[in-house]
Amino acid sequence: MPPPSRRVAPIVWSHTPTEEPTITTAASLAFAEDHLSEDDHLAAARQRADEVGVVPIGPGAGAVLSFLASAVQARAVAEIGTGTGVSGLWLLRGMQADGVLTSVDLEAEHQRLARETFTEAGFAPQRFRLIAGAGLDVMPRLTDAGYDLVFLDGDKVEYGEYLEQAVRLVRPGGLIAFDNALWHDRVADPSQRDPETTAIREVVQRVATDDRLRSMLVPLGDGLLVAQLLS
Repeated sequence: MPPPSRRVAPIVWSHTPTEEPTITTAASLAFAEDHLSEDDHLAAARQRADEVGVVPIGPGAGAVLSFLASAVQARAVAEIGTGTGVSGLWLLRGMQADGVLTSVDLEAEHQRLARETFTEAGFAPQRFRLIAGAGLDVMPRLTDAGYDLVFLDGDKVEYGEYLEQAVRLVRPGGLIAFDNALWHDRVADPSQRDPETTAIREVVQRVATDDRLRSMLVPLGDGLLVAQLLS
């Protein structure tokens, strides 16, 4: 004999029928940001960042970077903005076992600290190449279509120029990612017209309308803009 039927109460969203539910509370945002906990090596890298005044990528966006590197089975990643190695460590952990991270930063001291981060986390020296210099000076010297993923976290005013360089550097099907794509809630506010906010806003708009790219904007940390170069 079949079990008696039960009436199931419908799910009622707190929004109009034509709207998707949205994350609106600080608790939900913090829950998403802390979905993956960071280990002692990342904590040490963040401590070094605090000591030298560097603001690294947040845990949520870092986890996205690691996921993306794994998804494209990255063996070659370029990073502009080494910092003390927080983002680099997330990237290395998502890359293939023989993958090489090429990371560029103006500050040699920051790269020394990043080297400590990677070494303490168990990555051999041949797994990373640290280049001291300005992003726009170094990027033109990197190999065309030679990278599976390019991560950009350097001078915000230069984001537009980074984009064109990154499109040249990434292979078809590869990924480009920009940190700080929401820039402390300023990008979404049209009244904010400072040079950094304007440059980031223009990159977000360009990526969204560029026929060469498929993109998404991830609202974790300070925002992560991700684009795939179409083949």
